[in-house]
Amino acid sequence: MTRPPTAAQRRVIDAADPVTGRVKGTEAQLDALVKRGLAFRHPRPPHDHFLTPAGHRIREAVAEVPEKPAVAAVADSGVFAARVGGEEEAPDTGPTRVREVHSAWQGLLELRRMTNPDGATDRPCGWERTHLVQAAALALEAAEHRPQGGDLPGYRVRATPQPEAVAVHAPDAEVLRACAATLEGAGWQVGEYTEPRTRARYLLASPRRL
Repeated sequence: MTRPPTAAQRRVIDAADPVTGRVKGTEAQLDALVKRGLAFRHPRPPHDHFLTPAGHRIREAVAEVPEKPAVAAVADSGVFAARVGGEEEAPDTGPTRVREVHSAWQGLLELRRMTNPDGATDRPCGWERTHLVQAAALALEAAEHRPQGGDLPGYRVRATPQPEAVAVHAPDAEVLRACAATLEGAGWQVGEYTEPRTRARYLLASPRRL
């Protein structure tokens, strides 16, 4: 059984950038994380270190709470969290939130550039494939779509039983089509479907590979 990271290593993991997964520490700490498969050294200069999916799982390990909407970041961590929709309070749309979303989206594009083998920024990267709900919600919020919150209608992003797919729900067909266009522009494959029981339309979106 793999030993858990040391307290010093855990502090390095916990301090990683919440979007890009970039980690900073001493050379010995970073080498130890690489050996454990919790981080990797980027082959291109400046050869920064980033968390692997296993490292992200350790950083974001929280107990699952049934009947709760999927969340986009560690609860109560104080870091940026994309709005997935369905929150009890109306979403914050003030200038501070707009700046946070813009910064997070630019960070994600940089992560694509640094971790996709060809440096492409128009195609989702490995982090997005392990954080599907968070990644799709960030793409929507960065395009200024409004998440559902309080009594206000808007999009909702939810996990699905299908591998590498999320469901996006919206109050009407026009909003749903706009969300589909945004996700396609962000490098996702999107299809529109009908829920058999309620006849409600929804999107099924998966990160594009090529």
